Amino acid sequence: MKLKVSLFFLLITVISFAQETQKETKNDSIQKLDKVIINAQVIFGSKYEAKNRTGSSYYISPQELEKFNYADINRLLRTVPGVNIYEEDGFGLRPNISLRGTSPERSAKISLMEDGVLIAPAPYSAPAAYYFPSVARMQAVEILKGSSQIQYGPFTTGGAINLVSTQIPNTFAGTIKASYGSFNTGQLHAKVGDSKQNFGYSIEYLNFNSDGFKNLPDGNNTGFDKNDVVTKFRLNSNPEATFKQTLEFKFQYSDEVSNETYLGLTQNDFETNPFSRYASSQEDKLTNDHIQFAITHKLDFSKQFRITTNAYYNGFSRNWYKLNDAVFNGDKVGIASIINTPEDYPNYFDIINGTSNSDSDALLVKANNRAYTSKGVQTKIDYHWTTANVFHDIEIGLRYHYDEEDRFQWVDGFSIVNGEMNLTTKGNPGSDANRISSANAFAGSVLYKLKYRNLTLTPGIRYENMVLNREDFGKNDSSRTGNDLSTRENKLDIFIPGIGFNYKINPNTTFYGGVHKGFSPPGNQPDQKAEESINYELGSRFNIGGLRGEVVGFYNDYSNLLGSDLAATGGTGSLDQFNAGEVAVRGIELLLNYDLLSKNTAFALPVTFGYTLTDTKFLNSFGSDDSLWGEVTAGDELPYIAKHQFNTSISLEHAKFELNLNGRLNGAFRTLAGTETITNANGVTSNFIIDFSGKYHFTKNLSLTGNIINLLDETYAVSRVPDGLRPGHPFGTYAGLEFRF
Repeated sequence: MKLKVSLFFLLITVISFAQETQKETKNDSIQKLDKVIINAQVIFGSKYEAKNRTGSSYYISPQELEKFNYADINRLLRTVPGVNIYEEDGFGLRPNISLRGTSPERSAKISLMEDGVLIAPAPYSAPAAYYFPSVARMQAVEILKGSSQIQYGPFTTGGAINLVSTQIPNTFAGTIKASYGSFNTGQLHAKVGDSKQNFGYSIEYLNFNSDGFKNLPDGNNTGFDKNDVVTKFRLNSNPEATFKQTLEFKFQYSDEVSNETYLGLTQNDFETNPFSRYASSQEDKLTNDHIQFAITHKLDFSKQFRITTNAYYNGFSRNWYKLNDAVFNGDKVGIASIINTPEDYPNYFDIINGTSNSDSDALLVKANNRAYTSKGVQTKIDYHWTTANVFHDIEIGLRYHYDEEDRFQWVDGFSIVNGEMNLTTKGNPGSDANRISSANAFAGSVLYKLKYRNLTLTPGIRYENMVLNREDFGKNDSSRTGNDLSTRENKLDIFIPGIGFNYKINPNTTFYGGVHKGFSPPGNQPDQKAEESINYELGSRFNIGGLRGEVVGFYNDYSNLLGSDLAATGGTGSLDQFNAGEVAVRGIELLLNYDLLSKNTAFALPVTFGYTLTDTKFLNSFGSDDSLWGEVTAGDELPYIAKHQFNTSISLEHAKFELNLNGRLNGAFRTLAGTETITNANGVTSNFIIDFSGKYHFTKNLSLTGNIINLLDETYAVSRVPDGLRPGHPFGTYAGLEFRF
């Protein structure tokens, strides 16, 4: 009832203010806006909409996705100011994404969506993104920062990323793309679809595989094999229907086998042979599969009034079988400690690298076996109208959501003899972890847009109500009879307000800004508080003599930053969250675009430059068991957030071909909180990587494609977690054909 009353008064207040505004003659911009209702499956839907938001936003179009033909989401997102990333596997399978200084580990502090639906395995109860949709099958990528992100919770501090999958085409069309290159890396992507008067469909298949660029002593494969299948079927009413309706069914399935490990390298071994892997990681393997069912119903009462409803189900299961501990003389030590300080554990390290034969159960390999469910129903109501020269839009969103993470883990014991691992003790399923974490959540949001002359205002408010639970059946009750059951619960409800503005000084210059409340859900520990902040931004979009750009400054004032105990960052993997207190994050984002041959009718030579400054600071001291943060003193900088980074590209475009160069500086970042100068000993130093892509069109239907990753063959570290140093993608060449019909 409290929610309904609050939303009602907000709606009455903003509409009353709008109707009292002075009436004048309608203008063309109002007429143009009056025709736009944004699809609920997208945030913007176009660059035009992104550039007219009252908050910072970026739309990666289908043309941009085709340009560099990246299958790695990390390489793609580095072109966007305000995005911080640290890599892990070199192919972008499991990215660690930060928006405006949020904690990057497993992208757990941003709202990740596919077609407007939350896509993390369990967005509320276990948001760490061990599943990430394949960017190679996406039609567009949308990044939203600033005040209007309150529409897209539950995470509202840094921003939201929406991956727009291939849409059903308006006419019969299809594409077949195949490529092959270094490390036996191959990709096959095929899609076809059509639309008739009352139905449409699309079918899509993607395979991405590689032998990997790291080397095990026994020569085994260190790569991966991932398959994706997506089908869509749409029913729609006749074009002349009074109330236009569409009903779209979406099915997606993917499976993956990755010979990937948490075990990295020591500093000395990285400097000597950065692409090696230790013998004790030979059994490490991640297997997973993901399935999605989604039904979307759209009802257009008129050009001004639409209701869109989504019902969705996401299922994800994975088992990351990986080395966790080593044992010597009966004493167990975690691999992170051994790799970070091998001089303190020489006998353990000899077992890990396979130079010493071991006793039975000297290597403990954990089966991180987990199943996730995420399901719900969400509705978006969008209505807009004009009164004289004032444009109004009211958007109401409602969502009921349930998700859970089911852990049923065990540990197997191995010996290692002459570099070969042998199973010595088989663990009992459920004996390491045997619990279910779940969340029931209701969310509602109202965003009102008022456009008067050159000013646009967007006040809004979000409401989140959630119940977070954990049922722990204990390590000795694999049948889950409940004999040793322990439970805990945390409840929370919160209002998240925000307001943004956009003011057009002239056709070529716009100022925008806003303030909103940042929020991130707590864990299921009783009475744990949520992560909260107040976030500010002020920016400008401009076009000066053909130089198009955007510059924005932001400041995020955290009153209660939360950290998570993730195995991916060297922790125990419990996912318990802890309070890190007050933190200040501030920065500048700059993006410039210019065509050096804008007056040439045959060629184009576009140049882009993007820069991000992110300055972070803890405002209080505390001790942390999480090896990602360590002991923190007031004034320390946050780890794994680069202070400086930039991206630049230049392309030569012609009707028959295109050539593209992209260079990016990945700034140095520390791997533990601190203030000292960043070196190889306490962080990851900066690197500059250049990629090349090209395309030659034999006909309008057939093209030759080519990519070179890491053109200068730089050897560089990308992170120290999980559990040691790991390298970025080395020099690699790839070529392929693309056939369109």
